[in-house]
Amino acid sequence: MGFLGFLLLGLIAGAIAKAILPGRQGGGWIATLILGVIGALVGGWLGGLLFGADLGQFFSIETWLVAIGGSIVVLLIWGLITGRKGNRAA
Repeated sequence: MGFLGFLLLGLIAGAIAKAILPGRQGGGWIATLILGVIGALVGGWLGGLLFGADLGQFFSIETWLVAIGGSIVVLLIWGLITGRKGNRAA
C-alpha cells in the first residue's frame, strides 16, 4: 500500500474510532489523521505480532479491522494522557 493509501486508511480509521468511542474527543481532522495513522501502525504491529495480519492490502477487511482497533487503542491512551474531560458528576 502506498503512502497516500496509508494516510487515507489512517484518516478513515481514526474517524471510525472516534465515532465508536463514547464521549467527546478533542481535535479536528488533523488530529484524527495523526492519531489514525499512529493507530493503524499500532494495530498493524499488534495484528502482525498476534495474528499474522498484514497491512499490505487497502481493501482487505483484516487491514481495516486492525487499523480501527489500533486507532481505538491510541484514542483511549490519548484520552488518558490529555485528561479529557467527560461528563463528570459534580
